[in-house]
Amino acid sequence: MRPTPFRHAPRWQTPLLALLLVWALLAGLGLREPMPADEPRFVLAARTMIETGQWLFPHRGIELYAEKPPTFMWLQAASYRLVRDWQVAFLLPSLLAALLTLWLSGDLARRLWGRRAVPYAVFGLFVCLQFALQAKRAQIDMVLVGMTTLSLWALLRYLLEKPSAWLLALGTFAAGLGTVTKGVGFLPLLVFLPWLWVRVASRRALPAHRGLHALAGVAGFIAGAGVWLVPMLAVALSSSDPALHAYAREMLFKQTGTRYANAWHHVKPAWYYLQTMLTLWLPGVLLAPWLLPAWWRRLRRADPRYALLLGWALLVLLFFSASPGKREVYIFPMLPALAVAAAPLLSGLLRRRAVRVVLWVYLAVLATVAGVLGGWLLAASPERVQALVDGRGMDIDTVAQLGRWLIGFAAIAMVVMIVARRRVAVALVAVTAALWTAYGMGFMPALSPDSSARALMQRVGERIGPDAELALLGWREQHLLQADRPVTEFGFKRPWVEQWQHAHAWLLEAPDRRWLFLRKDAMGPCLDPARVIDIGASNRRAWILAPGTAWIAGCDVPATWSADVGED
Repeated sequence: MRPTPFRHAPRWQTPLLALLLVWALLAGLGLREPMPADEPRFVLAARTMIETGQWLFPHRGIELYAEKPPTFMWLQAASYRLVRDWQVAFLLPSLLAALLTLWLSGDLARRLWGRRAVPYAVFGLFVCLQFALQAKRAQIDMVLVGMTTLSLWALLRYLLEKPSAWLLALGTFAAGLGTVTKGVGFLPLLVFLPWLWVRVASRRALPAHRGLHALAGVAGFIAGAGVWLVPMLAVALSSSDPALHAYAREMLFKQTGTRYANAWHHVKPAWYYLQTMLTLWLPGVLLAPWLLPAWWRRLRRADPRYALLLGWALLVLLFFSASPGKREVYIFPMLPALAVAAAPLLSGLLRRRAVRVVLWVYLAVLATVAGVLGGWLLAASPERVQALVDGRGMDIDTVAQLGRWLIGFAAIAMVVMIVARRRVAVALVAVTAALWTAYGMGFMPALSPDSSARALMQRVGERIGPDAELALLGWREQHLLQADRPVTEFGFKRPWVEQWQHAHAWLLEAPDRRWLFLRKDAMGPCLDPARVIDIGASNRRAWILAPGTAWIAGCDVPATWSADVGED
């Protein structure tokens, strides 16, 4: 019996799988708090925008946050204005960007290869692990990919289908907006390099483009980048505040050119992205032995559709590989382009027995690993489980909850594989939807109280009482975000001695009702250890509370004292 590809499937099958896809992306919305990394930081900045009306210069507490432009935080703040619930609002931009990316990928596949390629592009992108993982996180990268895919969609249409100045302007506008969302948003513009090669190597007739269109392209990029850059620079340059001048220099130079050419963190070897592809791009990367030769044959024919999609993806890979600083999300913008390039080939590949066997093995391994891990979490001794969760603030009940969800997912995956029989494509989509449903409704809500520091800050509030005043020192963004009352803080990156001097003065004003919350390894020499209270662990760190009365009389923190508490 031959497998049933999407084009020969019952009419209801593709719409049903599309509903499963949307459900999986929506599952868990509003069920968890912002969790590290990055999520609490962005939500904190967005909440501050709402509270203060200061939209051009994002803040982290009392300090300017000069590591990312505010565009993503604007989207979160706008989402909150719309739904009035931060637990929903902070994830909405990523969710909407994911749905936009899927639609753009499907529409681009239709324009390049015909309607039959649409489900392969959409579902092929969805089943790759990194896509839904980013869609269900409140990080910048999913929104960035939405913008880069929109830019690529418009630019490819301009170069291959319809030489319209409006399409060019839309493509460059999206690239400009992506640039002030995250500095690498300009990358879709690299598609003009493989297009120049195609103009020379291809025998196909390509649309004619007018030189005057370049003005529309330049104007579009300036308009997109200028959404934030122009008003920010206007305010910063006209201000006498040195903090705003430092912010502008940080954003324009250190967080762009310096971060790329001389990265100071996330330094990885040149081959780092290979391991990213071999893990986060599962199961799509398993088809590489068949896709790569097929793509190469089409590139040798200088097919402009493949040349632009694959040439652009290769340039993005080379661009990020050349930088010493590497993170797995950096090459994420390549994934939609590769899914579109694979779409016309997948129908034929899925008829190959070897391809189907590889995908069935992937599904079986995924279900087996989940089931075994879930069973171990439920059956392991408390001592062994405690060693696993030590420092994370989790309890045995949370571990058991994770175990049950893992076993539940494994069981559903097995049932789906049995019911799907030879329809491996259907099984892939359904099992992936089950995975991200369990992730959104089970795994993340179970981890949220501890990982988000909500449980920790609740303990802090209960311990000091409703009338006490609280200050933070050595804090993380989730602590300020989850505090149950207005708090005082003395800076995030300010030198330790300065923070302790301010903390000393603040505590002495009302020592009987003021408390200091800080990381245990940041405790200064002027606190009496006998009066300090261990309040618990969270995010692999131990935290303490110090009442104002714990300050040793007459003690001053030495000017040379510091604590090894950098940004995680």
